[in-house]
Amino acid sequence: QVHLVESGGGLVQAGGSLKLSCAASGSVFRFRAMAWYRQAPGLQRELVASISSGGNTNYADPVKGRFTISRDDAKNTAYLQMNSLKNEDTAVYLCNLRYPPFFPWGQGTQVTVSS
Repeated sequence: QVHLVESGGGLVQAGGSLKLSCAASGSVFRFRAMAWYRQAPGLQRELVASISSGGNTNYADPVKGRFTISRDDAKNTAYLQMNSLKNEDTAVYLCNLRYPPFFPWGQGTQVTVSS
């Protein structure tokens, strides 16, 4: 069974930066589009950013110009560099495939932005 482990979250002041990592057990990312999602309390999970197997990226409008998704297939790891963080970025961040069927969801990593 595939295990996804997200890390790198924390408490940061508005305007600060964090870099999240998503490590997968085994070479499950190769040739597949990956994505970062986030879920804030009381809200549905939303797509934040995605990256194709060839490195093409897409971003949700609220994070364009501030977040950068990347991947290292040799390390079975995906990353999300988050800059100029805002209060509304506060959420649990999770990674998975871009399209279903999804792998089992990990615990995610909490990002809290304080003003």
